[in-house]
Amino acid sequence: MALREMMGIMSNLYTTLTSGFPADRARPFARLDDGGLVTYADLEARSAAYANVLRDLGVGIGDRVAVQVEKCIDAVMLYLGCLRAGAVFLPLNTAYTAGELDYFMADAVPALFVCTTARRAAADELAAAAGVPRVEDLDGAGGGSLAALAQAAPTAFATVDRADDDLAAILYTSGTTGRSKGAMMSHDNLASNARALVSLWRFTAEDVLLHALPIYHTHGLFVALNVTLLAGASVLFHNRFDAAEVLAALPAATTMMGVPTFYIRLLGEPGFTREACAHMRLFVSGSAPLSAEIHREFSERTGHAILERYGMTETGMITSNPYEGDRVPGTVGFPLSGVSVRIADPETGAALPQGEVGVIEVTGPNVFKGYWNMPEKTAEEFRGGWFVTGDLARIDERGYVAIVGRSKDLIISGGLNIYPAEVEAVLDELPCVHESAVIGVAHPDLGEGVVAVVVPREAGFADAEIVLGGVAGALARFKQPRRVVFVDALPKNAMGKVQKTALRETYADSFAR
Repeated sequence: MALREMMGIMSNLYTTLTSGFPADRARPFARLDDGGLVTYADLEARSAAYANVLRDLGVGIGDRVAVQVEKCIDAVMLYLGCLRAGAVFLPLNTAYTAGELDYFMADAVPALFVCTTARRAAADELAAAAGVPRVEDLDGAGGGSLAALAQAAPTAFATVDRADDDLAAILYTSGTTGRSKGAMMSHDNLASNARALVSLWRFTAEDVLLHALPIYHTHGLFVALNVTLLAGASVLFHNRFDAAEVLAALPAATTMMGVPTFYIRLLGEPGFTREACAHMRLFVSGSAPLSAEIHREFSERTGHAILERYGMTETGMITSNPYEGDRVPGTVGFPLSGVSVRIADPETGAALPQGEVGVIEVTGPNVFKGYWNMPEKTAEEFRGGWFVTGDLARIDERGYVAIVGRSKDLIISGGLNIYPAEVEAVLDELPCVHESAVIGVAHPDLGEGVVAVVVPREAGFADAEIVLGGVAGALARFKQPRRVVFVDALPKNAMGKVQKTALRETYADSFAR
């Protein structure tokens, strides 16, 4: 039990966020890309309406609300409504297929599943099979059955008290064995991270954040939105990232958060100049490694040093380059206030001397409560009270953390996590595939691109389109290989383990410009 809870302190994340709301609730919270405006007064009323709808639909305190909808402002209001009602928000990537959704429904057993209007019929079938009692739809234009209910609902709601350790959200991450894991985030996990970032990144009510990130992901949902709300700031709310549209909107912003792909694409815009960025206060990058080359090119072009930070679904943000001081290319800075980081031997867990490479372990109020329905897996991921991230890093003499690799073969493409085992399992089911190995190699736009190295069942078979067509219905688009290579045999060691390092070296130039 958390100390604050023992002291009788109850703190719903929504209540924490409201402490930063502007006194004048007529101030803008979001300017939409269709020209609409949402004030803080609107936010309070609309989130209350969604909280009332959830209660009327039988969603109780602690119940899961699974949401797979396109990015829209009503999805934000639903998130806040879940917090206010004491429910657990469970966002799902919009690219997930029906086969993938079937697993999430059966595992999380949500009290309500919210989908797009276009997917309603398919969602009804999945929900019936999984025992999910209710499905409602919500579309990007603010329509659908759930939106209609919210429009007719009362706009006042007494936010439910929650203890610090109570769950606020579950975010699924890909599993190394192909089975996704639901990371359980408490109200205090999210609140502590937001407080640390508002302070470190100097967010105030005068800030305007250009928000073009997805909101089914930690970055766009918790980092970008929670920080904005706690600071009483506002967002330019874009439903998707388009380099030309973002460049046109930039003059109205003071800050921007993005993945490296965003910045790479902006650098491809002729109008993205020092003059276009002169009014900006801060550019933040995360969710995937930012190359030192892009960091330098961005600085030379704009006069701004991108602030790179490091985090995970299970922890929120862990480290950040400083707001003041050197933002060192190739590093992710220092641990956040209240967060402790150590570099340990991957096998023994022994702390390593400064400068040596080892696995990053972290402890602090930001660290998640464990994996949903996976107590054994949760226990495996902690060592002496420290969460073992699986990422390999070193800490230099100045204290900067530099990520040097990933011990679990995770691929990060366009800021999204892909575990090779999940893709390999689908490939190996194809009639034309005898064996496969999936790797990530450098990609000029996405950071890493997925390459499938395939041993065909029949000698001479080399039809990549058949392979890609075979995985299209089983995997979300971002997980699908961008290149298929056919080989006679995979390189293996004496124990029969595929030598993926050798494959990465062989196919390192697969996506060279």
